[in-house]
Amino acid sequence: MLKEFRDFAMRGNLVDMAVGIIMGTAFGGLVTSMVNDIIMPVVGKITGGVDFKNYYLNLSDTEFKTLEDAKKAGAALTYGVFINLVVNFVIIAFVMFMLIKAMNKMRKPAPPAEPPAPPRSEVLLAEIRDLLKKPV
Repeated sequence: MLKEFRDFAMRGNLVDMAVGIIMGTAFGGLVTSMVNDIIMPVVGKITGGVDFKNYYLNLSDTEFKTLEDAKKAGAALTYGVFINLVVNFVIIAFVMFMLIKAMNKMRKPAPPAEPPAPPRSEVLLAEIRDLLKKPV
């Protein structure tokens, strides 16, 4: 049973998947840092620091001072959080697109594969053909 587990754990697909998950986690950290530390400050400056997370629709006739008060009363439809998540998703998707595009540019194209050599029998037949074409 231990041998079966070892064979399972060391199977190429499983190891490749583990490497992919680890690289994906590291890449996610890279993208998150780029969005939070580089892009969001610029977006915040352009939009004047607008934050949608406190935007909500009051579902009652009572006025609330804060979003938290409205949530406690069960009278808040918090669409602002959704808008924030959509904006973050669009920014992250764009950053991922740009990173992958840059990585693809850095990757060298594979040289064209040389055609395989013809089988020995074809080479011999071609030589025989050429010998038969020669005038005697």
